[in-house]
Amino acid sequence: MLSEKTLQALNKQIALEGNASASYLAMASWCERQGLNGCATFFYDQSAEERMHMMKIIHYVNEMDGHAVISAQGQPKGEYDSVQELFKAVYLQEKSVTSAIYELLSISNKENDHSTTLFLQWYVAEQREEEAQIRTILDKIKLIGTGGQSLYFIDQEVQNINALRGQEEAEAEEGIA
Repeated sequence: MLSEKTLQALNKQIALEGNASASYLAMASWCERQGLNGCATFFYDQSAEERMHMMKIIHYVNEMDGHAVISAQGQPKGEYDSVQELFKAVYLQEKSVTSAIYELLSISNKENDHSTTLFLQWYVAEQREEEAQIRTILDKIKLIGTGGQSLYFIDQEVQNINALRGQEEAEAEEGIA
């Protein structure tokens, strides 16, 4: 059974993951309107992934005899001045989610909630990967610069990341099957 403090923190994380999913969906739409199809695909996939993160927490809370609360989401930002601004916003968002996961982990440790501590370990590893991936994209954006053809090359680099991610997911599924 979850303590009230842990339950509140998990429900807060459900909202945070839902907001991240909506935010990525808005970013995907912006990219698609800009003709950045590689970036749009990346953000559509990120949105689905964040929703899956939210769903995992919902199921965990309910499994632990808690009550998962689904809160309303605010309107995500839908306009950006540049792809550089967009990815900087993504990085800040991921850092915020990481901080929230760490706070949740601290709460579960203080509450001696070993089950939740174990459950959260997957999120710790996932956030490390998410932040590293966004830092890689930001580094590539910095290298490519802001010249006339930069958007094309940025979109191609993100499309390469999409392909690599798809390949890794396929290999992981083969290992499970």
